[in-house]
Amino acid sequence: MDGSTDRTVTAEASSGDRAAAQLRLDPSRVEAARRILPGGHRPGLDRLAGLAARLLGTSGSQVSLLTELQHVEAGTGAAAVGTSGPLEESLCTVTAAMPAGEALVVSDARTDPRVRDLPPVRAGVIGSYLGTALTDADGHAIGALCVFDEEPRPWAPSEISTLRHLAGSVMTELQLSALLRQHESERLRWELAKEAGEVGTFDFEPSTGVLLWDEQLQRMFGYDPATFDQSLDAFNARVHPDDMEWHADALQASVDTRGEYDVEYRIVLPGGETRWIHARGRHVPGPDGRSDHLIGAAYDTTGEREASTRVTRVLEAMPAGFYSLDRAWRFTHVNAQAERLLGRSRDELLGEVLWEAFPATPGSVFEASYREAVSSGEPVLFDAYYPEPLDGWYELSAWPTPDGLSVYFLEVTDRRAAQEQAERSARRLALLAGVSAELAGALDPLAVTAHLPRVVVPALADFCIVTVVDADGRPRDVGSWHADEEIRPVLDRYMQLRLDAMPPDSPAAVALRTGEIIRRDGREVSSLLPAGEAHDLAVTLAPREAVVLPMRGRNRTLGLLTVFYAEGTPVREADLSTAQEVADRAGLALDNVRLYSAQQQLAEGLQRSLLTEPPEPDHAQIAVRYLPAAEAARVGGDWYDAFMQPGGTTMLVIGDVVGHDTEAAAAMGQLRGLLRGIATYSDAGPVEVLRGLDTSMTTLQMQTLATAAVARFEQTPDELARGVTRMRWANAGHLPPLVINPDGSVAELAEWNGDLLLGVDAGSRRRESVITLDRGSTVLLYTDGLVERRDSDLDEGIHRLREALIDLAGRPLEELLDELLERLVHGRPEDDVALVAVRLHRQDRPRPREAGPNRVPPTVPPEIIP
Repeated sequence: MDGSTDRTVTAEASSGDRAAAQLRLDPSRVEAARRILPGGHRPGLDRLAGLAARLLGTSGSQVSLLTELQHVEAGTGAAAVGTSGPLEESLCTVTAAMPAGEALVVSDARTDPRVRDLPPVRAGVIGSYLGTALTDADGHAIGALCVFDEEPRPWAPSEISTLRHLAGSVMTELQLSALLRQHESERLRWELAKEAGEVGTFDFEPSTGVLLWDEQLQRMFGYDPATFDQSLDAFNARVHPDDMEWHADALQASVDTRGEYDVEYRIVLPGGETRWIHARGRHVPGPDGRSDHLIGAAYDTTGEREASTRVTRVLEAMPAGFYSLDRAWRFTHVNAQAERLLGRSRDELLGEVLWEAFPATPGSVFEASYREAVSSGEPVLFDAYYPEPLDGWYELSAWPTPDGLSVYFLEVTDRRAAQEQAERSARRLALLAGVSAELAGALDPLAVTAHLPRVVVPALADFCIVTVVDADGRPRDVGSWHADEEIRPVLDRYMQLRLDAMPPDSPAAVALRTGEIIRRDGREVSSLLPAGEAHDLAVTLAPREAVVLPMRGRNRTLGLLTVFYAEGTPVREADLSTAQEVADRAGLALDNVRLYSAQQQLAEGLQRSLLTEPPEPDHAQIAVRYLPAAEAARVGGDWYDAFMQPGGTTMLVIGDVVGHDTEAAAAMGQLRGLLRGIATYSDAGPVEVLRGLDTSMTTLQMQTLATAAVARFEQTPDELARGVTRMRWANAGHLPPLVINPDGSVAELAEWNGDLLLGVDAGSRRRESVITLDRGSTVLLYTDGLVERRDSDLDEGIHRLREALIDLAGRPLEELLDELLERLVHGRPEDDVALVAVRLHRQDRPRPREAGPNRVPPTVPPEIIP
């Protein structure tokens, strides 16, 4: 790596370091983050993190809090929930360090200099990222909420807004959790303090004014035994001036009525510190029935009061609604946001019973969830809808407390609608993807088109009918489906009758003529049908609305997708757009079938013109086969040929032009014609024919490579008498012929790699081989499409061919070739297959002419001839 690259990486890597250093510079921010750490599993955070991923359509999401480390508190996908790590390595750190109110928007993390050198990006975990800071009431960025994907993607402004909204909910969840945890901690602490002896006792005698305090209470008020004179004046000397008058009234009322003494007041210690004291006492009556003694206890509640004040302050500023209920289900606290969300003031609600203040609550999920929380002692988290007058969806968390139940809630009506819209969009995209996959991979698109109503219903409509225009231009209904199983037979019968009954101005007829979408009232569609069974069935089906969607090809309408909506079903424009997309994809698939069929017919015509029928010599039977590749048009570079030479010999040819397209087919036609001309004019043997063909290709500057094998079958009168035939053959890089002997054994005539291909070097040396064959022998020439497979090598393919020939040796020649194709390629080869085979007759048959002057003498041995 050069120096400039090193400098660049160092600069980029410092982005995480700079953000971490910026966050650490603010100790109050770190302390605020520590205070709000959940300290345990919070299902509310998990739910909000999952909701962020679903709404924004990402593979992962994360809630992180940032102290001196990053703490992953919740998340989905690749988020390592429950772990901590260095701030310098986190994209959430960069998010929290952004200017106030700005989100970190990263469309392609691999190229963004702010994050591209951070470990999650370099590891390929994050390819795109969207994050927003979690900010407390004092403006401290204590963490981040983010979503991310492995691949790059753009982020819309609406998605950024959604994430910010969810970040507010996450912050509310964290704050409320921290406050409730703190409140419970404070309460427990003061309970333990009292149990540990931090409670003082007193004994007051109203008749004498003597006040006795134990040492604990004396210390609490800033006295000791030497300075406390056991008088009410000593007590009053410490009471806060603002509480003096009302406390004296409360004490006198308790003495006069002998009622319970329960007060909380402030005292001022000698050093000027103000403390809160909670005192409770009971009267011990004297002989006259009047109060003789007030005996009780007191303890310092300053810390408890401060914690309660903090809780109240945050609850009032919280963007979520909050209320608390006592054990009788009465409202004991209502914050400002709860007033706004519930449409009732706290003065109206405090002291009211929940079930009476909100009559729709009894018997609902609200009551069931609240009672479950109280009975189980565990918090509950749920979504619920409350009807008029609120008419909204709410997300609620309810915690059981020693005093009753605490509830915080958010109105999520808009979020719920956005989530439902996102889920509908996801379902529509999945539906389109499924339709595309079925149409693309179907062997019979017409059958898939007939299946479309089952895909469309009930996702996009209540019932559906598909119509296809046949080759003669006549429409016919090919498929239907209804969401109600009991109505499907009615719809099926209606589908059989409706087209014949519809007039020329029916919506279906108009859509077929114009290619336009037609929307009609369901009753109007029924009224177009004449009286009869079709009309009665339409009335029974009773659609509220019918929409006819054309299935358009490239230049004409090839069918219709008609969707119907029943009473009570809203017609969503998004659903109609999806249905039209389904119709368009089906129309394109049908058009491709039409075009492919036309191309197929053209290719087959070209094939028939190039590959002629074999001759019928008296000494042998010749059979040929050509099978195109299953995935290509029916034309290619493979060819066979069989013809008689002037001298009376029979010549068989097999060849394969390199390539799989129309150019290869055209080159095949040229080579086949040249070889025929050379062989029939010269009456030469196989090796000379191949030499002549190679020379002609060079002279004519044919930029083509090809393999070929040529075999000539010869007989002298003596050989005819002995019932043997000589086969002379030459091979230009082609697979060798195979021979089935009369006894059923199979022989491979040579190594398969032969001489040099045609079109490489016209001056290359070519060889010829000769073999003697008995009557009843069969010779097979073939192209590599018969034996090649993607999952095995060529030697394995030739072995399979030999085994098949041994098994089929006794079959008639035509049947043998058909069965061979079925066994080896199952009628659908991966590559073109050409076959030419000859079977020598077992009985002598008269010859049409004498042996010509070019016949090889019977003395030539079966050896290699240069």
